[in-house]
Amino acid sequence: MRFSYLASDAQGQEIRGFLEADSEPHLRALLREKKLTLLSARKRETAGGLLRRRRMRISDTDLSLMTRQLATMVASSMPLDEALHAVAQQSEKPAVADIVQQLREKVVSGLSFEQALLSFPNTFERFYCAMVAAGEASGYLSMVLLRLAQYIEKRQTMKNKLVQALLYPAVLTIVTIGVVTILLTSVVPQVMSQFIQMKVELPWTTRLLLTLSDAIRDFGLPVAVVLGGALAAWRWSLRKPHNLLRAHRRMLRIPFLGRLVREINAARYAKTLGILTASAVPLLESMRIAARVLANSYARHQLTEACDQVYEGKSLYQALSATRLFSPMMNHMIASGERSGELNQMLEHAADLQDEILNHRLTLSLGIFEQVLIIVMASAVLFIIMSILQPILQLNTMVG
Repeated sequence: MRFSYLASDAQGQEIRGFLEADSEPHLRALLREKKLTLLSARKRETAGGLLRRRRMRISDTDLSLMTRQLATMVASSMPLDEALHAVAQQSEKPAVADIVQQLREKVVSGLSFEQALLSFPNTFERFYCAMVAAGEASGYLSMVLLRLAQYIEKRQTMKNKLVQALLYPAVLTIVTIGVVTILLTSVVPQVMSQFIQMKVELPWTTRLLLTLSDAIRDFGLPVAVVLGGALAAWRWSLRKPHNLLRAHRRMLRIPFLGRLVREINAARYAKTLGILTASAVPLLESMRIAARVLANSYARHQLTEACDQVYEGKSLYQALSATRLFSPMMNHMIASGERSGELNQMLEHAADLQDEILNHRLTLSLGIFEQVLIIVMASAVLFIIMSILQPILQLNTMVG
């Protein structure tokens, strides 16, 4: 690590310079060897190093394991810098070891653990950093780290279930499109050309099949290019915040998808808010952080406005109800938690209940979708086969 420093010599004359050191204490020791006294120091990071640090990412699995190991060591009264060093030594992945080692260097140089984590915005979410700050302030860092590890593990489990549930329908859809495309562009034209040469009168289903086959062969590539360009232009337009806000607002109005997106974001918000308030983070700060972790920008905007309403004096129940993002059941549980003084428990309970309902609905919906997809695939293939067989049967009848 490169430092720019201001030091004084034995005569009291100020000297400025640059020096490589592991930390500020290490820099002070190096300057002492040169008979210099450190007055001030500032870290200097190269553009390449800064870019590499900002791009550092680790998976949720590695993050939860690292957090759980750190929680165990801190709970055993091990100093934080030693715990970080031990975690870095135990890690089998170089990227994780590198990040943890850099965190240790920042903690040793005098930064708080939260400040060290904020140096890696792509690795540690604002939610993670706020939880750590609350743990440091309250003296219950090990308990907070354990909560974080459990939260990350549950989130990863939910992602894995969703990916596994979507994998089969996605593969089936790709296979269906591939099979139908090959049949229409390769098999059908070769078979139909024989009937056309024999001047056999083709039934309407076969003529429709030929029209579809010609359309795909003649216009398939241009249409695919146009659709790809339109998709790229649409994604580029979503880089503008107002376009993204408008698109996400429309998404919430789609009958089935909108309800699903609302429930996913509501469950995540309630879970995050419950963990933050249970970790002694003030309610307004918890609401701001919980809103930032949502994927839907319109929901994020609505819940940020709800935070402002709470600041102006409204209750949490009134502010969240006005967003229309939460189900009546969740609103009722939040109101009950406010009245009883057990808001964080009720928020976590509501989030768990919402997750169960969401899992059931996703499982049911994907099961229906799979069956519909199989029927559509079978119907398309059957239509193609019957369209080919009809002229053959008609020709056999004529020959007979």
